[in-house]
Amino acid sequence: MFRIGQGYDIHKLAKGKDLILCGEKIPHSKGLIGHSDADVAVHAIIDSLLGAACLRDIGFNFKDTDPLYKDINSLILLEKTLNLLKTNKFKPINLDLTIIAQEPKLTPFYDKMQSNLQNILKIDAINIKFKTNEQQDSLGNCFAIASLAVCLLKKI
Repeated sequence: MFRIGQGYDIHKLAKGKDLILCGEKIPHSKGLIGHSDADVAVHAIIDSLLGAACLRDIGFNFKDTDPLYKDINSLILLEKTLNLLKTNKFKPINLDLTIIAQEPKLTPFYDKMQSNLQNILKIDAINIKFKTNEQQDSLGNCFAIASLAVCLLKKI
């Protein structure tokens, strides 16, 4: 049995914060605001995995009011999500991720971002796409970064 899940996340940008995407620190004048490290890409991935397994969402499983998750590396949350999947007898098969950011240009970080995800998910079928919003809305005017993810799980 296979299941498909989709995930979405968005966070505001602010000066004085680190920009972390797919576990990779990206040099930029602004970073994302959030309870954890605000890695919108990993958060969307987590939601896609949880959704496919019918395990609710990231906010239910990792509450942003819990001090345990304050400033936590989102890759740790991804590992915890994989443990939930294993407990429920699911494994990821593939991942398609889209990151929407007007700036900075993310293509130079593709290989490292993909490798960070492959090391945790233990799958080779990971694709990452980078898009802009053509200077439209909060994403296109550099007030926020968003991410969309779609995954396929297999019941084991």
